[in-house]
Amino acid sequence: MSPMPISVPAELVELLDDAALTLQQLAQACHMPPEWVLTRVEAGVLQPLAGGGAAEWRFAGATLTRARRIAELEHTYDADPQLAALAADLMEEVARLRRQLRLLD
Repeated sequence: MSPMPISVPAELVELLDDAALTLQQLAQACHMPPEWVLTRVEAGVLQPLAGGGAAEWRFAGATLTRARRIAELEHTYDADPQLAALAADLMEEVARLRRQLRLLD
């Protein structure tokens, strides 16, 4: 299964380069409510880069890809967050191994 392309709104492109998405921006980019992100952070499925409280959290650009993948898996397969995160972990590992193989060729 090849990864699905992810479209990113133009207003978020600069933010992805700086890797400083707020909780609100991450939720908006995933087309999910902020409570969805909050619940996934509390469950350990998504990790903020920094910040004490939810209002101060910042997320890496790679977290957007992961969050969108998890949201899609939850929606498509009615998976719980932990199962969707496990599937996302495996997909990320396969992609990493494929990149390594290409470098070896």
